[in-house]
Amino acid sequence: EAMRDPEKTVGGMADKAKIVYLSYIDSRGFPTTRAMLAPREREGIRVFWFSTNTSSQKVAAFRENPRGSVYFVDRRFFRGASLSGAVEVLEDPESKERLWRRGDTMYYSRGVTDPDYCVLKFTADRGRYYRNFKSEDFSIPD
Repeated sequence: EAMRDPEKTVGGMADKAKIVYLSYIDSRGFPTTRAMLAPREREGIRVFWFSTNTSSQKVAAFRENPRGSVYFVDRRFFRGASLSGAVEVLEDPESKERLWRRGDTMYYSRGVTDPDYCVLKFTADRGRYYRNFKSEDFSIPD
């Protein structure tokens, strides 16, 4: 049967996820996927906020080409949700403060102003849900 409430279904998967998969287009034009810690924040299933290293390949890639996708997997029920959209690389103090958590100096030794700390803001424009060996597209509510 069709997914009744994408926001609830996919949002629930996002909230439970420890790891998500983020894909980008590399400098040769090939898709590349990275495992990421779950998003720090989300606004519905449209906007997801991640922290990462400014020096990473994915940041360079998103600066060249903002297209990306995020994949959530629920291994227990063999289901997944793929969101595609655009990624912005944010280095402004407000965005960095917003996502900063205690203990982040483990990743960014110079603290919240560390130049190797930045924020990825992913804005989805469509999605696809996989369950019971079937898949369906869904729209993203504004």
